[in-house]
Amino acid sequence: MKHWTTIAAAGLLAAAAFVPAQAADISGAGATFPYPIYAKWADAYKKQSGNGLNYQSIGSGGGIKQITARTVTFGASDMPLQPDALEKIGCIQFPTVMGGIVPVVNLEGIKANELTIDGPTLANIYLGKITKWNDAALKKLNPNAKLPDQAIALVHRSDGSGTTFIFTNYLSKVSADWKSKVGSNTSVEWPGGIGAKGNEGVSNNVGNTKGSIGYVETAYAKQNHLTTMKMVNKDGKVVAALPESIMAAAAGADWAKAPGFYMILTDSPGAKSWPIAGATFILVPKQPKDAAATKEALDFFAWAYKNGDKMAESLDYIPMPDNVVSMIQAKWKSEIKGDGGKPIY
Repeated sequence: MKHWTTIAAAGLLAAAAFVPAQAADISGAGATFPYPIYAKWADAYKKQSGNGLNYQSIGSGGGIKQITARTVTFGASDMPLQPDALEKIGCIQFPTVMGGIVPVVNLEGIKANELTIDGPTLANIYLGKITKWNDAALKKLNPNAKLPDQAIALVHRSDGSGTTFIFTNYLSKVSADWKSKVGSNTSVEWPGGIGAKGNEGVSNNVGNTKGSIGYVETAYAKQNHLTTMKMVNKDGKVVAALPESIMAAAAGADWAKAPGFYMILTDSPGAKSWPIAGATFILVPKQPKDAAATKEALDFFAWAYKNGDKMAESLDYIPMPDNVVSMIQAKWKSEIKGDGGKPIY
């Protein structure tokens, strides 16, 4: 995992490393946000159980499409589906980990977390209202920084992306202009900028483009040694995208009162809360075509909940609390049925 850029750049070839050796073929596709931890879990699970995982890191939009078409055992999305949308495709969803989306930049002489940005300013950059790094709004937030008279190169996702959903959901909460002109979804009509595929593509593009800004899941920023920014949160406090700030954002989540585990964590209150946080979700059919593969997939995630917390934390993801895991597994037992209506798990 040390050479993440090399691994991630291989795209689908990287996923092939997790092709199962056993009869139960676990196949999944979707969000790039959790790919680093799914890859790490899959490697450890295969060594322990002999069963592998073929996960295609293609974006949340692709994951929803593939599970709707039943071409994979499970789909993965950072955009949770509303209960009626889940019912329409005959699936349940459950969260696996929580994480943060962080703005990253490529500016000469600027170190990680040296610059601070707030939500309205970030929205105005992506709206094309702020075009230079030495703009007055950025100078006000960073009075001691040496901001260059340099054009801002915008990088955004080109594919259907749950990371984009979380990012644009946040911008819609902090900027009325963004909400009315662009809105929030897995794909939006960007006012400008360069499109890149996956968190991998945005990481590589920002890393190679002077004067650029992008947004990635924190594991990608960490693995690719990208220059992250601090942010001003809902309480007006300056915070960095660290595990404790992401955990603070997730602390108020009441999963027991979230129908279908539908939960949005952006712009959470709290002095220590990271503002662009979210959970990532798995979609599984209630009546799967291949009960054996679905059972193996659930066994994999059960193993990950039990054994994968430290691996998740090493990549700055936040594991799900034990009480939430219990709710998730109860949902598996009550709603995922095989032949004759018998519970699979």
